[in-house]
Amino acid sequence: MFKKFLAILIAVVMVFSIVACSKPADNDTKDKNTDSTESKTDENTEAKGETDFHIGVVTGTVSQSEDEQRGTEGMIAKYGYAKDGGLIVHKNYPDNFSAEQETTIQQIVSLADDPKLKVIVVNQGVPGTAAAFKQVKERRPDILCFAGNSQEDPNLIESAADLVIDPDNVTRGYLIPLAAKKMGAKKFVHVSFPRHMSIELLSLRKDIFEATCDKIGLEFAMETAPDPTSDIGIPGAQNFILEQMPAWVNKYGKDTAFFATNDAHTEPMLKKIAELKAIFVEQDLPSPILGYPGALGLDLKDAAGDFPKILEKEDEKLSQLNPGRMGTWAFSYGFSTTQALIELGKRMIESGENMLNTEDVAKVLSEMTPGAEWGATVYRDRTTNEDRPNHLLVLQDTYVFGKGFLGMTKEEVPDIYKMLDEFKAKNK
Repeated sequence: MFKKFLAILIAVVMVFSIVACSKPADNDTKDKNTDSTESKTDENTEAKGETDFHIGVVTGTVSQSEDEQRGTEGMIAKYGYAKDGGLIVHKNYPDNFSAEQETTIQQIVSLADDPKLKVIVVNQGVPGTAAAFKQVKERRPDILCFAGNSQEDPNLIESAADLVIDPDNVTRGYLIPLAAKKMGAKKFVHVSFPRHMSIELLSLRKDIFEATCDKIGLEFAMETAPDPTSDIGIPGAQNFILEQMPAWVNKYGKDTAFFATNDAHTEPMLKKIAELKAIFVEQDLPSPILGYPGALGLDLKDAAGDFPKILEKEDEKLSQLNPGRMGTWAFSYGFSTTQALIELGKRMIESGENMLNTEDVAKVLSEMTPGAEWGATVYRDRTTNEDRPNHLLVLQDTYVFGKGFLGMTKEEVPDIYKMLDEFKAKNK
């Protein structure tokens, strides 16, 4: 199945810009809290002379947001740095963004000092993004402000952004446990920490996970891991996962699907799941390059930016180590949405058209990921039952190594909120 998929895509996907998928050398992330690493504009860039406008992009560093960083680098290779006459200005927010929120806000707001700037893309939309967007709009109401994977209250970010894109965590709350059961799981373990559980969509998804497990016959459990933005830092949080996974697999059994809400926890979790033969459906922000290369010890330099080739390499290894029990999306969520938001902003400025709708957003996402189908829906506030037109949820099918696509986007999804209410009523 994968070879057929690869054959369809391989000719088209090479339009992706060459970006590095391995961890960077030290000089790749120097000055993390200011401008991102400078590099020469690719000789194949589409930037021809001075552009009429600029797009500002703010992402995390490779430590916590590698996919978003690499997606930006791909668009820089395509359209050029603004400083070189191209399109894009790129900055990084701090790794410890929770404690350095003012720095994050300053990084975003400083982009508005550029008189040619017309679009700002922040992915992931960490705390401080909404406050920064409001300051930008006060100074420059002409600037389009886009946020990907917001970590702030929906009402807050919706009031400040022209567009918010999140993974469809409502629908995924049902589909991920269902996929786990298809992959042989008898139990489902949700690994997170208090800061993430204070994020409305993540907390809602956890509740849907639990209600779905009850509905389809999986045992649901929760485990707590250290927050990588706390004093323990990323290394400490990752070491905790490495040490705990054997105990958790022993506690719950090999036929258990584990899910982590944090990117930094993902690589050590994948490493141990592959070794211990447990189950993993997909990442919080699914991607073939989130956690898998490091966990499997793969050198993907010759496949950089070529997602079908990356999948093929990972498939070869996991088909031997733990076939049919580990998955992801065929194209990176963070990489794809970063590129799509940049492209969407570019097209809107050039055409003068309003493209902030499900049809145009899904179309751009599909164009940025040849062969992959995306669905986009409008976020509905559960409290008010009102649609939020500037907040879209997107979804892609699950790919299981050694098995292929599960067809999760074709599953009939029940009335999730009704299911959740029934579960809560039953467990009062």
